[in-house]
Amino acid sequence: MDKQELWQSVLIKLELDISRPSFLTWFQETGIRDIGAGIVTVYVPNGFAKEWLQNKYHKSILHVLRAISADIRDIVYVIGKPDTTPPALKDGGIKRKRFSMPVSFIDETPALKDISVNPLTNLNPRYTFDTFIVGSFNELAYAAAQSVIKNPGTAYNPLFIYGGVGLGKTHLTQAVGNELLKQNPAYKIRYIPAERYMGEIVDALRNQGMNRLKQKYREVDLLILDDVQFIARTEKMQEEFFHTFNALYEKNKQIIISSDKPPQAIPTLEDRLRSRFEGGMIADVGLPDIDTRVLILKAKAAVKQIHITDDVLLCIAEKIKNNIRELEGALNRVVVASKISNSPISVEMARKSLVSHAISPKKFISAKKIIKAVSDFYDIEERDLMHRSRKKDVVRPRQIAMYLMREELKSSYPMIGERLGGRDHTTAIHSCEKIGQELLINSELEEELQSIKNKIFTD
Repeated sequence: MDKQELWQSVLIKLELDISRPSFLTWFQETGIRDIGAGIVTVYVPNGFAKEWLQNKYHKSILHVLRAISADIRDIVYVIGKPDTTPPALKDGGIKRKRFSMPVSFIDETPALKDISVNPLTNLNPRYTFDTFIVGSFNELAYAAAQSVIKNPGTAYNPLFIYGGVGLGKTHLTQAVGNELLKQNPAYKIRYIPAERYMGEIVDALRNQGMNRLKQKYREVDLLILDDVQFIARTEKMQEEFFHTFNALYEKNKQIIISSDKPPQAIPTLEDRLRSRFEGGMIADVGLPDIDTRVLILKAKAAVKQIHITDDVLLCIAEKIKNNIRELEGALNRVVVASKISNSPISVEMARKSLVSHAISPKKFISAKKIIKAVSDFYDIEERDLMHRSRKKDVVRPRQIAMYLMREELKSSYPMIGERLGGRDHTTAIHSCEKIGQELLINSELEEELQSIKNKIFTD
């Protein structure tokens, strides 16, 4: 495996674990410059990308590299591309672009940075309503998005869309921007992932360019901010976005925000921002049911001009349940398997192609994993769940941790109470009953628990 193939394998794994906006923001224009003495040298486009990869993604990258090659000990990051670009790879006579995926994704996954992305708006023209599948899992968010198109700035402002990774939030929010731009080419639109927005603020502070940055975002007609939960980590970022939000809102300019959780479930989000987010329209994007998954696969197959029968699509949809991105990846694997074997796509072939997904053992879970997943989701310290704090931001996550320990581990109530700070078993009983009853009437809580479970079983 050469340097390019090694890095492509790393990117494929990372893309499954990182939100699409973050992936595009931090891993574009990266690659491996050198490998020697157990050290991998990764090149990045600028200093800020270097800092983020070192501080935020270093462990994840190193973990993937070591899984591929046990000889790798560490990673160093350098700024700037190598002097020469390796020639395009070929597989089965098919030429790849400079950034390409290994055989299971040949010609099926777009380049890391789509060259057709509008440089003024950051919108990707591939994200349209024509290719967006609507089902019961996202119909509220879709309807709200359509209302925004009809009456931007007045119908639902802000529009806050939340849901798990790979469920179509970015597609939906950018589709609104593309549709408004189609209707009015003079409309000023800017789509920005929160991490990139934070990076721009840091650069502006360093270079005394805050006034230019403020003007850049406060003169738009539509601002789309993806993954707003990242902004909630620091007061400075929240303060700057708060003022930008107010400036746009007072001028009836449309604001669309996405997140992996609703405003009330982002514990470090300031009250003034939370109240503004909740003053608009909040819509969730849930998990697609099997009928919708089949429709999504049909749409993907149509775009790729692939003939595939309904029974094969149903086979894939039954195997992949929680992520639209994984659904497309599964379809790609089946298609490539057909090309390699030079045989028609069948149910049996689909089953063989997806056998690794079907036979992968259920990951070992423990109370420790549940506590970590809950604390990560609600952005609190694990030790807070053990302490006697009665703060609402801690009590509710603690109750959810107790409920999950009971449901997923079948732990006894005394053990649950002991594991979470030596509490009485009656506290555990009360918490489990409370969360169980709320789940019957609160769909948002159900989505939160599903996201936490996904973390438990994928980490």
